[in-house]
Amino acid sequence: MAAASGAGEVVLLEKRGRVQWILINRPDRRNAFNEAVAAGIADGLREAQTDSEMRAVVLTGVGDKAFCAGGDMQPAADGSPFEANPAHPENPVIELFKEFERCNLPTIARVNGHALAGGLGLVCACDLAVAAESATLGVPESSIGLFPMMILPYMLRTMPRRKLFEWCITGVRWSAAEALAVDLLNYTAPDTELDAKLDWLLGRIVDKSPTAIRLGKLGLHAVQDMTIPQAFEYTQLMLPNMAKTRDAKEGFAAFVEKRSPEWTGE
Repeated sequence: MAAASGAGEVVLLEKRGRVQWILINRPDRRNAFNEAVAAGIADGLREAQTDSEMRAVVLTGVGDKAFCAGGDMQPAADGSPFEANPAHPENPVIELFKEFERCNLPTIARVNGHALAGGLGLVCACDLAVAAESATLGVPESSIGLFPMMILPYMLRTMPRRKLFEWCITGVRWSAAEALAVDLLNYTAPDTELDAKLDWLLGRIVDKSPTAIRLGKLGLHAVQDMTIPQAFEYTQLMLPNMAKTRDAKEGFAAFVEKRSPEWTGE
């Protein structure tokens, strides 16, 4: 296990087979994030994409109490996102979210404990999420005179607007089951079975065409901001272009020959 470059040991990176794990390593602060944590996660996302063997990224917190409790609110906390200059064009949290947008691998939040405020934003930033049944999720900012501004774009993509607004203005924590009911999570599992459920999900991803997933994720991001006519124009060009990739040709051949495909990621 290695520390993320430039982030000390507040973020740990580990390659487990074809999956890049990114672990927020501040259990004494409930894995609250600061500038170093944001930089470390971004480094992990970039590193994963430079390894042609990687097929997915898992983001989680160290320990069993918290996935991420949001921005570090301790007095004089080093690199707290609350202390960032609002006029600065490179806010570390926003830069991290931009890195999630650029990541061409599926990202999965392993919600091993509480995911609050910006921690919930990290859950929403990931493509998929699996949570322990004991986890709670929420945006308590209204209780301290704030509103979850920086994570609103991701929350709006992931949650129904009415439920999102209720979460934001009440500041109430919600159970994993309640988060699952509004599609914030893909799956929940008993705490002792969280990793088994995660492995099951990863097993359904890592044997698929990395090219198809990469281009498909690009397409999803593009289409969600288009009108229906624009989306049709885009997708009718994407499909035949995808059919020309080496992975698609291999997939067709493997289907005809009734064998397992050997993906090259090209």
